[in-house]
Amino acid sequence: MKILLSNDDGYFAPGINELYDRLSTIADVTVVAPDRNRSGASNSLTLDQPIRAHNTERGFYSVTGTPTDCVHLGTHHLMDSEPDMVVAGINTGANLGDDALYSGTIAAAMEGRALGYTAVAVSLNGHNCVNYATAARVAVDIIQQLIEHPFQKNRVININVPDVPYEEIKGIKLTRLGNRHRADTIIPDKDPKGRPIYWLGPLPEGQDVGEGTDFHAIEQGYVSITPINVDLTAYNSFDEVSDFIQNSKLNDLYNDN
Repeated sequence: MKILLSNDDGYFAPGINELYDRLSTIADVTVVAPDRNRSGASNSLTLDQPIRAHNTERGFYSVTGTPTDCVHLGTHHLMDSEPDMVVAGINTGANLGDDALYSGTIAAAMEGRALGYTAVAVSLNGHNCVNYATAARVAVDIIQQLIEHPFQKNRVININVPDVPYEEIKGIKLTRLGNRHRADTIIPDKDPKGRPIYWLGPLPEGQDVGEGTDFHAIEQGYVSITPINVDLTAYNSFDEVSDFIQNSKLNDLYNDN
């Protein structure tokens, strides 16, 4: 079993180092991760400058690009053969609900999925995370089961783990993505020369956080597992959009041509 391990916190982050140590007991692991914190990079690619990769003391590849760059570069050029699985994490802080849109951790897993591999994202809930060993152990528990009982390769498995000792984990729950409040988190400020600047403040509290959501599971002390489908097509909107096309003047405009 060959695993490409990446993250968005950087190759030096405690989460990826902890997960590497534990994953290495069950698989051949290659780490390809950003050279600095790239949290919030989402699925961005580096298009306007070259990407450099350096080998670190631990044998990790430190890359000057985004998490998506790392997975793309790792699978095609840095590994001696393609991986069986792409794992991203352990992220410092949860990736719940809307976070999936912005998370570089989930983006790395999505890129793995896009390239045809089983893909897993792992995050540790909390503001001052401590129990990385818990998240690593949970991740390996789940990955071992995935090796024995693989999913379809068009799925990303998003795992969030409470920041508690392993013995205090209450179990695992299958969840859906919740939602955060659509609050204004921008903090206006001024630079030393008095010019206006803006900071993106703390994440807003959850809005859709009821039973069945990833927010609820984590709050209750459970590991949350959310399968994410990368196909963004809104199939349940087909009838509505079809009616819109038929009842508007769009067809007439093109029929006149």
